[in-house]
Amino acid sequence: MKKLKFSKDEGAQFYKELNEQLELYFKENNLRKTGNSTMYFKIAMYFFFDILFYILMITSESVGAFYVFYLLMGLAVLLTAFNISHDAAHGVAVKSKFWNKLLFQISFNLQGNNAYVWGKNHTESHHLYTNVEGSDIDVLNNPLVRMTVHQPLKWYHRFQHIYTPVLYLLYSINWFFFRETLLLFNYSSRTIKIKIPPGEVVKLILFKLLYIGYMILLPVYLLPFGWGNVLLAFVLNHFLISILFTGVLGVSHLSDYVSHPEPDEDGKLDMSWAKLQMCTSVDYNADSVFFNWTLGGFNAHTLHHLLPNICHVHYLKILPIFRSLAEKHGLIYMEMPYHKTLASHFRFLKGMGNNTQFNPASFEK
Repeated sequence: MKKLKFSKDEGAQFYKELNEQLELYFKENNLRKTGNSTMYFKIAMYFFFDILFYILMITSESVGAFYVFYLLMGLAVLLTAFNISHDAAHGVAVKSKFWNKLLFQISFNLQGNNAYVWGKNHTESHHLYTNVEGSDIDVLNNPLVRMTVHQPLKWYHRFQHIYTPVLYLLYSINWFFFRETLLLFNYSSRTIKIKIPPGEVVKLILFKLLYIGYMILLPVYLLPFGWGNVLLAFVLNHFLISILFTGVLGVSHLSDYVSHPEPDEDGKLDMSWAKLQMCTSVDYNADSVFFNWTLGGFNAHTLHHLLPNICHVHYLKILPIFRSLAEKHGLIYMEMPYHKTLASHFRFLKGMGNNTQFNPASFEK
């Protein structure tokens, strides 16, 4: 990963004042930046639904009920990741460092994925150098989907806005079976190589085997529905998780409005870190109670990137402060209804698949 240097601009002053006003807000209201009673309720609720739907799934008396509870469990686990795993990874789900780490490890590893690999690279790469190729771990080098101007433009990329949704269905299956497994052999579609400590290699393998055990083998053993139905439910569950996951997250950083800044030869960007976050993320329905509750604040992605030290349950209250200061300092805050971010995402895919160079569109409210 290439470490970068930032420049001073209006974003630096904006970020300084934003933190000052938020410190005052939390102090005056006698609040912690970590989770409150609402967050504790959400933690209990989502883990309750994870366990409830799993028990209902492995005790199903009909094939129809088995499929319904299997998919509901998958949805509950995904919402647990959005609402608990993510904030816990940033150490803000609860006050205790120990419980944040435990919540993150349990909720992430039990999905069959490695918490260490994702957590470390999410906080030390993606959050620092968002959308900067060679520095942001989430910038992909996928031969089927062209997402950066540095990837060669192939003839089939002109159709990527049509076939990409099909590939999105495979996102979580690819993550579980291939993405992390290939990292063990130092191979990745990411533009950055990742080294996994030996202890985490063991955990990665053990949790994947455990996941296969309770998601496939145990249902086959306990239920009379046969391998075919269990495997089909497993695949459909991953299709559901994948399309929701990419639908929630893909539109934030892959949009025809966002930038993909490039550093100079000395590894310096011509903007501050705060401005980088403002120009590489798009928010949708940021003040929606429903989206904040179900998506864990992922819809206010710019806000999260700038303030990862604040739990998402506070976003709705601090959003007016954020908006006001962005306007005061002349920074463009890109927010819109979800359907517009989705349209922007597909314009990005189409533009990147038909043009050698691709410049972001000018955002207007």
